[in-house]
Amino acid sequence: MPTPATPCPCGLPASYADCCGRFHSGAQQAPTAELLMRSRFSAFALGDTAYLLRSWHSSTRPAHLDLDPEQRWERLEILGTERGGMFETEGSVEFRAHYREGRHRGSLREHSSFTREGGAWVYVGPLCPVDFD
Repeated sequence: MPTPATPCPCGLPASYADCCGRFHSGAQQAPTAELLMRSRFSAFALGDTAYLLRSWHSSTRPAHLDLDPEQRWERLEILGTERGGMFETEGSVEFRAHYREGRHRGSLREHSSFTREGGAWVYVGPLCPVDFD
């Protein structure tokens, strides 16, 4: 786990504690679909499966989640967003997540759907097939 002053894995210019750490701890909820996407990337990077499951829509959430310990999520690029603001109930985020697995480097590109459930933003799933490079 990073220290509170560690740069946030999501790529925003803030410390982990001031950025995604506040969402992971449950102190705050992500106010937009993009910030939820960033916090989910950080959770993948840190291996926080509990947060990933909590932030997944109840209709698409898996019963459990096993992350590959050899896969290291290194960098996130937000390619675009549609809706998903503080006063909206649905939105989408297109992103590219870069990873390393052993000596192999690659990326995952996804256009994800988000909605509010119980007032909180949650991940629903991909809007189109996921693309691994």
